[in-house]
Amino acid sequence: MHREIDTLILTPDDMGRIDHDAAASGLSSYGLMERAGQAVAAAALRRFPGALRFAVLCGPGNNGGDGYVAARALQEAGAAIAVYAFGDPATLKGDAAEAFGCFKGPVFALADYAPRVGDVVIDALFGAGLSRDLPETVIRTINAVREKVLPVLAVDLPSGIDGRTGQVRGRAFEAVATVTFMCRKPGHVLLPGRMLAGDVEIFDIGIPGRVLARHAGHSRVNTPALWRVALPTETSATHKYVRGHLAVFSGGATATGAARLSALAGLRAGAGLVTLLSPRDALATNAAHLTSVMLKPLDSEDDLAALLEDARLKTFVLGPGFGHMDKARHYVRRLAETGRQLVLDADGITAFRDDPGSLFQLFAASDTRLVLTPHDGEFARLFPDLAADKGLSKIERAQKAAARSNAALVLKGADTVIAAPDGRALVNDNASPWLATAGSGDVLAGIIGAHLTQGMPAFEAAASAVWRHGEAGRAAGEGLTAEDIVNALSGLSEIG
Repeated sequence: MHREIDTLILTPDDMGRIDHDAAASGLSSYGLMERAGQAVAAAALRRFPGALRFAVLCGPGNNGGDGYVAARALQEAGAAIAVYAFGDPATLKGDAAEAFGCFKGPVFALADYAPRVGDVVIDALFGAGLSRDLPETVIRTINAVREKVLPVLAVDLPSGIDGRTGQVRGRAFEAVATVTFMCRKPGHVLLPGRMLAGDVEIFDIGIPGRVLARHAGHSRVNTPALWRVALPTETSATHKYVRGHLAVFSGGATATGAARLSALAGLRAGAGLVTLLSPRDALATNAAHLTSVMLKPLDSEDDLAALLEDARLKTFVLGPGFGHMDKARHYVRRLAETGRQLVLDADGITAFRDDPGSLFQLFAASDTRLVLTPHDGEFARLFPDLAADKGLSKIERAQKAAARSNAALVLKGADTVIAAPDGRALVNDNASPWLATAGSGDVLAGIIGAHLTQGMPAFEAAASAVWRHGEAGRAAGEGLTAEDIVNALSGLSEIG
């Protein structure tokens, strides 16, 4: 059963407003801190039953307050603890001061912590609110913990990770696990933060859903629960044209493999028919490798005009191995003018690097019919200002780019972000590292095309394709090739 807190992503600023509103509604803010700290202590005892000592590192704010609650709970459970503070705990304010006052035990300066074998570090220094580089004292502590290879349990987010962007601010703890509260923050799902957070436990500390909903934005973790209703349905009346006709543009005779991967992926992903549009000099090469995918010559304007007379051919993939930039721009213009849906990838994106605005204008006055699938380098060609803005998170870059281009945008990587022009954004977290192989992106483009041609809206088509691509990578396993990804694709009816 889907729970909102399982997929919701909130920025630290959003979470701050939620905490404020929760207190204003009559909830005890210290009661929330008490539940948070108790959850951390419970996770520590459950995960590290063999710990000789819990070294609780407390910061100068509410994250430190959570640490003092956790330290008291561990002490009451009979565990050996030692508490170290960054800054003078006597200067704490509000709930953190109350938590410190309730803890009965010595508190040492963080600079005095000497990590030792058998320690489990509970990192309650800064959490998700960090937006500046760490002080040198904290960096030295992190280095000492890493040198001893001690396990770390992070409170909210490992200290050193910017909660809004996932970037490391100088240095960061690498946690075995992180206990966060109510929902994930961008730092939990964006790299490198995601790799440093370890297993993320989301603990409901009791903030009502209505308060969360008031400040929740449009960012979620990509899961089937968010787009399953948009999946195409099969009935006894379904035939190949109901399932849609997808066309993929091929490159020249020496660059045909990428387009064939897209075409085969589109067919495997559910398109009723797939046609590879091939230059005549590449027909023999393509024909030698295709059976279930149809093949059609395409060189001239007359060829394209004849093709576009068929209204059933409504979705195209352009870019994988295409090579010819002038021709790519021309084809895109003709597809836009005739109301077609388009997945633009690889060379199709690069073709517009000198004038990205002309691409955006082609699709500006319509419903979302364009899906862009750039990796970071291709993204910088279309959106150089957004790529250069280090103050933006990957989620924010994708959202702004989708709005500018009126496209569903898939900003690829191990933390792929899918964004819609209306501000919705999903972060994918099921990708296998083995997907980082030649042709993987071509397969993804074909899956997106298949979903589009079966009638899914562009954003849902892209999000579901990215998720299926990730699941196929898991199924294919270590050492996979792009062909293995195609063969490992599950059917739509198998999506849970």
